[in-house]
Amino acid sequence: MTADTSVSTPVDREVDTRGLGTVLATGQRPPRPSGLSASVTFGWRAVLKIKHVPEQLFDVTLFPIMMTLMFTYLFGGALAGSTTDYLQYFLPGILVASIAMITMYTGVSVNTDIAKGVFDRFRTLPIWRPAPMVGYLLGDLFRYVIASVVIVVLGLILGFRPAGGAAGVIAGVLVLLVFCFAFSWVWTMFGLLLRSEKSVMGVSMMVLMPLTFLSSVYVDPLTMPGWLQAFVAVNPVTHVADAVRATMSGTFDAAQLGWVALWSVGLTAVFGTVTMRLYNRK
Repeated sequence: MTADTSVSTPVDREVDTRGLGTVLATGQRPPRPSGLSASVTFGWRAVLKIKHVPEQLFDVTLFPIMMTLMFTYLFGGALAGSTTDYLQYFLPGILVASIAMITMYTGVSVNTDIAKGVFDRFRTLPIWRPAPMVGYLLGDLFRYVIASVVIVVLGLILGFRPAGGAAGVIAGVLVLLVFCFAFSWVWTMFGLLLRSEKSVMGVSMMVLMPLTFLSSVYVDPLTMPGWLQAFVAVNPVTHVADAVRATMSGTFDAAQLGWVALWSVGLTAVFGTVTMRLYNRK
């Protein structure tokens, strides 16, 4: 047997090139997607993950129901004399606390995708760089809406009667969603910074527990010691809870709404910037 020592001629290479040209697209390259379009697409990806794994909705359905029932019937009679009276003060607060706790799963999702190598593929796409991160937050807004509906409906069944009516409730939920969108940037940072999803959940709980319990969510801060009132007064969860409570009662608390807006802008500016720097270096 003799080895084939033939080499391709320029003519052969020209034929190969022409054949390759027939396989490749000859039309105009499609335009690059806008930042909004890419972010919405990644948000839809997050929603589709819920469709394929519906167990992800347990934390926005069973958890809020458990929290609302537990605290209403444990503390209602002792703090307000009746569960119905306590519910008028408590339900807007537990709405804020429950959804604030749920925001940590944004960081868990980010960390999980990093471990699977999904982000390596995202970085090769010709898209707006923050789109995957913004998509996570947009997808989680859908989860927050579900949790809000569950808590409000349960509250109405138990005896909650908001003086602001349906418009006040919707406005209060919108205020909460704006804050939670900004607050979720904290957990995206932890999702990129920490090595495992257990670490993300552990650190998140260390931050969320004092923020939600040392606030005006469960009781009036005036009943607390003076040194504790000082912390509660500057706690962002207190500002959000008071703003949502006032909005649902049909009043307009400009001071609390201003604090919510200030916290939302600050959290997004600081932690959004840090998140994108970590994402670009990851």
